[in-house]
Amino acid sequence: MSSTQTKGTEGAGLAAQPPAKARLGGVLREFREFAVRGNVVDLAVAVVVGAAFGRITTSLVADIIMPPIGLLLGHVNFSNLYISLNGKSYASLSAAQAAGAPTINHGLFINNILDFFVVAFAMFIVVRTINRLKSRQSARSTEPTTRPCPYCLSSVPLKATRCSECTSYLPPEGEDALPGVTP
Repeated sequence: MSSTQTKGTEGAGLAAQPPAKARLGGVLREFREFAVRGNVVDLAVAVVVGAAFGRITTSLVADIIMPPIGLLLGHVNFSNLYISLNGKSYASLSAAQAAGAPTINHGLFINNILDFFVVAFAMFIVVRTINRLKSRQSARSTEPTTRPCPYCLSSVPLKATRCSECTSYLPPEGEDALPGVTP
């Protein structure tokens, strides 16, 4: 039996496993290649920007949108709308939470729903704009770059003056070949 074979694997020819340090180095090398790919870096930037955008929209809802709505509804502060489940009355949600009372915070829930709709609408506008830009770009890229030779019907570039297959002189782009004239 050879030194690279173990008992019970005679004839199988199994090689010894590389040391753990070499396997770890390979994993780290693969991870580094994965992490520096453009898509992963783009995703990381998007997550950071998305987190910042989330804070901005939360502030927009809580500090800009909800106060006028609360004013229109009779000076209601939505962040203080709650139901105390222990039956006791508290001056505010923070007082109820400080007392350890179980509460249903429906005012905060309304704020979060509006927050979601603001983010969803903003994402809709972003995706819509990107899709329009892509459709304009794809419309430009679908313009033909070749035309058929009127004599042999092979494909030739639009600006070609001679066919590469039949060597015929080609009429300028947009003009038909002269009737009755052979190449």
